[in-house]
Amino acid sequence: MSGTVTGILSAFGVGGGTLLLTILSAFAGIPQQTAQGINLLYFLPASAASLPSHVQNGLINRASLFPAVCAGILGTTGFAWLATAMDTHLLRRFFGAFLLAVGLLELLFGTGTKKQKKNRSSHASKDERPC
Repeated sequence: MSGTVTGILSAFGVGGGTLLLTILSAFAGIPQQTAQGINLLYFLPASAASLPSHVQNGLINRASLFPAVCAGILGTTGFAWLATAMDTHLLRRFFGAFLLAVGLLELLFGTGTKKQKKNRSSHASKDERPC
């Protein structure tokens, strides 16, 4: 049920992983670490399925690909270790603070809707567009 709800809300631009993690840990009573693992299992096939479309539409910046993958691997490994070593109550507090910070930053400095971003990128020069 929570997968269906997060899938529907994701279609409206809400981060499905964030919603899934929140629903599983806050409402379904699943421990935070288990919810994070389920969230990763949800994310991996979804991102793999969208990758060919992003490549085809030229939305992948090839120059930043290697540094982003390396940073992702290092960050994921480090923070996965930290999350398993951390008390669940403290982990929930950090996650809540993170969500509040991201929400406030988006409210204060949000860059507009996806349609507005697309219109801005279509007016960019070829040098400014991702490859």
